[in-house]
Amino acid sequence: MSRENPVIGLLGGSFNPVHIGHAMIASYMQQFTDLDEVWMLLSPLNPLKENPASLLPDIKRLQMLDIAVKPLKGVEVCDIELSMPKPSYTIDTLRLLSRRYPRRRFKLIIGSDNWKNFNHWKEYQKIIDDYGVIIYPRPGYPLPPIYEDNVDTVNAPVCDLSSTWVRNAIARGRKMNIFLPPGVYDYIESNGLYQSK
Repeated sequence: MSRENPVIGLLGGSFNPVHIGHAMIASYMQQFTDLDEVWMLLSPLNPLKENPASLLPDIKRLQMLDIAVKPLKGVEVCDIELSMPKPSYTIDTLRLLSRRYPRRRFKLIIGSDNWKNFNHWKEYQKIIDDYGVIIYPRPGYPLPPIYEDNVDTVNAPVCDLSSTWVRNAIARGRKMNIFLPPGVYDYIESNGLYQSK
């Protein structure tokens, strides 16, 4: 990192499991925007989205994330939410990271599908005003025109891939090695994860 106050993009998710779409967005944001690094932020539980019953234990998702980012330059894993009260809220995470890393600036990276309901996020306007948001396109949610300070759109490649689809495919015995970062599929197979009961 070359800047005195490097800018870190936070790409959050349950990563259940992390797939090549996640890795692709993280790498694209690090290489094609003015972000110095991207931190992939592992969420223990998304208060608006995740069904806890389908979620692997934190440690297993964290280990897969570690494997996934190893070949990615300028991309790191951030597990700070695992030690925070649940459910974790993005504004609380950003404030804690800012206190812990006072010489870094943080921006939130979200998909255009999340932007659609961003006004339901806790203190969403404070996230925009105090940190900033970068939006990338998701299938079925084209980038909207945005006329708000501190909100940027990035026309990143669109990947129509979801962790739910990957989990269901593995449960049906499909080979998912092409759809997951190198090493992640081996980890899933060797640990018998997402197999149908």
